[in-house]
Amino acid sequence: MIEKVDAVQRMQNYIETHLTERITLADLSEAAFFSPWYSARLFKELTGLAPADYIRRLKLSKSALRLRDDTCRIIDVVYDMGFGSVDGYQRAFFREFGCNPKEYALNPIPLYLFTPYGVKFRELWKEPSNMENIKNVFIQVIDKPARKVIIKRGQKAMEYWAYCQEVGCDVWGMLTSMKSLCGEPVCLWLPEQYRKPGTSKYVQGVEVAADYNGTVPDGFDVIALPKAKYLMFQGEPFAEENYCEAIEAVQTSMNRYDPAVIEYAWDDTNPRIQLEPIGTRGYIELRAVK
Repeated sequence: MIEKVDAVQRMQNYIETHLTERITLADLSEAAFFSPWYSARLFKELTGLAPADYIRRLKLSKSALRLRDDTCRIIDVVYDMGFGSVDGYQRAFFREFGCNPKEYALNPIPLYLFTPYGVKFRELWKEPSNMENIKNVFIQVIDKPARKVIIKRGQKAMEYWAYCQEVGCDVWGMLTSMKSLCGEPVCLWLPEQYRKPGTSKYVQGVEVAADYNGTVPDGFDVIALPKAKYLMFQGEPFAEENYCEAIEAVQTSMNRYDPAVIEYAWDDTNPRIQLEPIGTRGYIELRAVK
């Protein structure tokens, strides 16, 4: 099974690297080290999508982010992303997101973007590891402004894996489509005052301005957070398959850290914040101080 997972992960990595180019089944076969027929079957078995559908959805989602963030013509996006024609792109965009790309560019709304989760990192339950050698962790004091957070609540989740089981993983795509104050979605452990009865402590959301009055997707809530100071804990860069160890290294260091050494105390009235584990920058977590 490990050999199959590695083969599909190599195909996913190839797609990500060559997304704006024409990608053939022969290209994916070469990346997977299997025959074209078997590579296609394996890809669909582990991702749930045929390679062509996976590539199409990923291209459309990347194009939506460009329409949201850049001042550009539809035709430039079409050809830069490797679509065959403007008409074909517009039809595909509407089928995927239910809106016209030109209308979306003028008035971006939250969309369920496709999130290409790597099959190598999809195991929902991980055995705890023994952290014998703690890695270097960089600590910095940062200021968070007063802001709102658009969140999707779970039911009982206390951490990411349980949350995904309760809510599903497509929430991240919706959050990614929305402009964030910090440039990306966030995961939060909510203090009791921000929770509703029967909802989870752990949530995912996007930070927006305190005066935000834009669209809130169905099934999402908005909470208002005050100005606060945070300690940001950032670990060393890591190999993507070692993300669990990277998270545990930072959390172990954070649990051992005494903020009194810099004349602060923990402020548990504000949410603890987790950013997406990205190997090239290291795992990041933030905890409020006062």
